[in-house]
Amino acid sequence: MADHYQNNIYNQGDYPLQEDDAASDVTEGHDEEDQMYEGEYQGIPHPDDTKAAQRAAWAKPQTGSSAASDLEELSEQYEYIMEECGHGKFQWMLFIVLGLALMADGVECFVVAFVLPSAEKDLCLSNAEKGMLGLIVFLSMMVGAFLWGGLADKVGRRQCLILALSINCIFAFMSSLAQGYSFFLFFRLLSGIGIGGTAPIVYSYFSEFLQMNKRGEHLSWLCMFWMIGGIYASFTAWGIIPRYGWGFSMGTEFQFHAWRVFVLVAALPAIASLVGLTFMPESPRFLLENGKHDDAWMILKQVHDTNWRAKGQPEKVFTVVHIKTPKTTEDGFFEVQSATRTPVQRWAVRSLTLCKLVLRNVASLLSAELRFATLFMAVIWFCMAFSFYGLSVWFPDMIKHLQHEEYVSKVQVIHKKRVENMIFDFPLENQIHEEVEYIRDKFINIEMKSVKFKDSLFEDCHFENIRSSETVFENCTIHSTVFYNTDLWEAKFIDCKMENTTFEHNKHGCHLDTAKENDVLIYLVSFLGSLAVLPGNIISALYMEKIGRVKIIGGSMLISAGCTFFLFLSFSQSAIIALQCLFCGVSAAAWNGIEVVTVELYPASKRATASGVLNALCKLAAVLGSSIFASCVGITKAIPILLSFTALVCGGLVALNLPDTQQKILQ
Repeated sequence: MADHYQNNIYNQGDYPLQEDDAASDVTEGHDEEDQMYEGEYQGIPHPDDTKAAQRAAWAKPQTGSSAASDLEELSEQYEYIMEECGHGKFQWMLFIVLGLALMADGVECFVVAFVLPSAEKDLCLSNAEKGMLGLIVFLSMMVGAFLWGGLADKVGRRQCLILALSINCIFAFMSSLAQGYSFFLFFRLLSGIGIGGTAPIVYSYFSEFLQMNKRGEHLSWLCMFWMIGGIYASFTAWGIIPRYGWGFSMGTEFQFHAWRVFVLVAALPAIASLVGLTFMPESPRFLLENGKHDDAWMILKQVHDTNWRAKGQPEKVFTVVHIKTPKTTEDGFFEVQSATRTPVQRWAVRSLTLCKLVLRNVASLLSAELRFATLFMAVIWFCMAFSFYGLSVWFPDMIKHLQHEEYVSKVQVIHKKRVENMIFDFPLENQIHEEVEYIRDKFINIEMKSVKFKDSLFEDCHFENIRSSETVFENCTIHSTVFYNTDLWEAKFIDCKMENTTFEHNKHGCHLDTAKENDVLIYLVSFLGSLAVLPGNIISALYMEKIGRVKIIGGSMLISAGCTFFLFLSFSQSAIIALQCLFCGVSAAAWNGIEVVTVELYPASKRATASGVLNALCKLAAVLGSSIFASCVGITKAIPILLSFTALVCGGLVALNLPDTQQKILQ
């Protein structure tokens, strides 16, 4: 049977077998019988014999069948061809280009979190609006993953990835210019829909240029770019956002502060990947699945020639002359429709037909042969994402809560005092003024931060050039007092009685403070969490082929579950940061295994669709996990810890029952 496949590939029709041209210069001028394999006396099988045995094993299950399916035959032929093309310069170029796209996906998850402390002042955001802005990131990426994953199996990996990255770049740029909340939210929504398609397409795209014994390792190395995206986002945000001089304004209608510069810089990986993709070809496996034999052959020849030329063997000939292509009916349907009606009607019919094909492909993931694989992977993706993203939000929120508790514990209380004819020209911070009488006092050119005036009296006082944050007047009596050029408006006076009080030239709206809006700790925590992924990435890449995908996924999830119990012992910021690094490092190995198995379980015609559906489910789990875990901050540790532990244990046990795909030809 193996000879049958080789004859189909290398000696189809009238083409002679090109033995002389295919010979390498290594064997040229030598008699094969004179060659002595070094390990022969040691009983070590020759590498060529090992490959021949593997090929015979692949072909063996079909020897009893009179007619193997076209797709199964194509899968085996394609593996043979990728072995002939080798692994070299072409794969590494594609690795960098697709890695940048995956890096852009990682950056997108951090952009809103980093700009929010500044954007909330610049755009006057309420707590509800801030919550919606954080939520829209995952919701838009969920829609993007489902949409672009499905389209990639019908339109093409490269074309869909270019479109997705283009949408991300365009609307990321537009969001940096948006001056109002509604426009900013809308542009970030569209930007997220674009970037959401990168992960489902990137892994499917790259896997179809890899031979079987390279697939697990190099897909794992590719996962490292998501970590690099987190590090890039942390460093650039740290270096740009606190620099308030890095901006400009055009009157009061257009403001371009430093956080908007960061939004532009965050789009650079997507732009770089987009440029690189213009030099990369479409996946030949996708072309073969859609009956485009000649285009696929030319790309495979390009891969072969690029690799062997870089290895110093430019004379090595690509000997494949024909590749088995399955019969397809969808292209014919498109041609019939495109030959009728007006251009607008043809576009409408094509779009409707494409939607039907995508939805039919999604439904096929629950067919008899794929049902259990899909359900198992759905459980694993959901459990992993629920715990990972939930704890990723819980860690920094818990650190902020501990900081707030420490800050509140140092509050200065001023009680039942009478202050007359005093000039306050120094900042007031973290104070409570209770039942204090201020008579003929002046508050001039100062900043009030976390100050609360309660049950106090202000008589004949003067407030001028005041900047405040988290400052309120509660149940106070204010007589004959002037507020000039301050940002103290009605919302900051709760149940207060005012008589003969005037407000002149008040600062309406929101503003950016010159003091740091972002604590350095927010960047440090994100940086350390991203950097901690490095050991997990390296270990999983090096041992993916040795240990196996299933053991790496199941073992990593169960170890991560064990790590969560140490959170009961975390009573300090440093302890939480250490546990976050440990959790992220172990989880990285599980994520790498999950991505590899997802690619290998599904056939080429459904690979990107399945990855898109599972990535969409991942984002849904992220929304649920982050919402539930964030609501528990300051209330209880038990719920987040027990939920994450339960989810990780369930996902790990299910993962141990997955089929082994390590020696499986990519279908």
